[in-house]
Amino acid sequence: MNGWTRRGFMAGLGLLALAPRMAPAQQRPAVRPTGFDPEALIAAAGLGGAVAYAVIDPASGQVLAERQPEPSMAPASTLKAVTALYALDRLGERHRFATRVIRAGNTLILAGGGDPVLDTDALDELAAAAVADEQAAGRPAPTAFAVWGGALPRIGRLDPAQDEHLPYNPSISGMILNFNRVHLDWRRGDKGYQLSLQARGRKLSPRAYTTAIAAVDRGLPLFTYEAGKLESWTIARSSLGKSGSRWLPVRRPELYAGDVFQTLCRARGLALPNPEVIEILPEGAEIARHESPDLRRIVRDMMEYSTNLTAEVIGLAASRAGDVGASAAAMADWLRGQGIGGDFAFHDHSGLSPLNRVNAGMLAALVAGPGRTRDLRGLMKLIPLRDARGKRKDSDIRIEAKTGTLNFVSNLAGYAQAPDGRELGFAILTADEDRRAASEGQELPEGVAGWTKRSKALQQALIEGWLGEFAGQAPVASVQGATL
Repeated sequence: MNGWTRRGFMAGLGLLALAPRMAPAQQRPAVRPTGFDPEALIAAAGLGGAVAYAVIDPASGQVLAERQPEPSMAPASTLKAVTALYALDRLGERHRFATRVIRAGNTLILAGGGDPVLDTDALDELAAAAVADEQAAGRPAPTAFAVWGGALPRIGRLDPAQDEHLPYNPSISGMILNFNRVHLDWRRGDKGYQLSLQARGRKLSPRAYTTAIAAVDRGLPLFTYEAGKLESWTIARSSLGKSGSRWLPVRRPELYAGDVFQTLCRARGLALPNPEVIEILPEGAEIARHESPDLRRIVRDMMEYSTNLTAEVIGLAASRAGDVGASAAAMADWLRGQGIGGDFAFHDHSGLSPLNRVNAGMLAALVAGPGRTRDLRGLMKLIPLRDARGKRKDSDIRIEAKTGTLNFVSNLAGYAQAPDGRELGFAILTADEDRRAASEGQELPEGVAGWTKRSKALQQALIEGWLGEFAGQAPVASVQGATL
């Protein structure tokens, strides 16, 4: 992998510059787009700030095009591409996370194993197996019920600067349920608003007793949060329509999971005491177990839905570090060990932190090098092409990539394939850092929707132009004919 450094790419370009010029028919693509001018496209987008990109031929490792490939910028969720490769390398594609029920004397223990995708339906299956074992063994009902989440470090919020109520900024421990979110529903009736909080799964949605919410008369803030005996939320009544729903983060994941598990067991005839959190897992007999899907499937879903919690959990599991910062630093060391150079710094695994930094050259090298070796493309989401009105359009071009979005940050990194089968690895980073910093932690600040739409349109136009520029060329000819 040590050939995938920018220095290696540039050295290769130097050698190509010394090669005899090829025949004109070989130097130019079979079909060249009319008027493809990257700088004109960038100017028309009017994004301000910085626009950087790098395009690499994965088959040869040669740089085909680049613009400001070295300045460091916020990766946003494109960092999940690094996390995906890191976790798969360190844990293995078949790794599974186990959630167990343990009987230790008169205590029943729900022991989390860091499963990032455990949901209420899976927890119900675990409860059914545990109750069946208890009943078959004829044991007396437990006198204590405990929840252990020590398989991973406990983290209050991924980014403290983000608003408290944002569901993509959850708490983490080794006990995770429903991505550590609770589902809020509201409906206006004759006597005012009816609000409910549920541990919503695909089939089951039991009430969440460890959280409470009330509608109050005020303008802003939209939500307030207080941790007392319960996790207590308020929501501004003025923000509620006739009905609606949204997710809220859970800040006490062990008690949340224990509460739901208690409800599910009770429905099967096993009454458990109220859950309490333990820090040390005692020895005991395992009576039930649930295993997650294999890691490759978990990673594929993470890349499609861009779940921050999954990224942090698999990163922490891969590093076994005691906190997110140390874990992210370990991932950066791993990446350097893969031969990827450049100016980058990681502060988490999801890309949520504004302190994360990558550059376009490094990200494109990751895609074209280690990513190609481990079939990163097969884990990436299909990005549809859209017309000027934003509607999906039919196209023979195939883009499989990871998006990355923060306020006034919109990135795309992955693979683009032309109709003739030619594949490009690319990274496009766009950011207005001043506007991002001014709106940090805000949900949908003014102007961000239009800015992001223009950035995405620019990304598509660049990819279509590159494919037209390089499709049909042999790798050496395409590099020699490119303007770098």
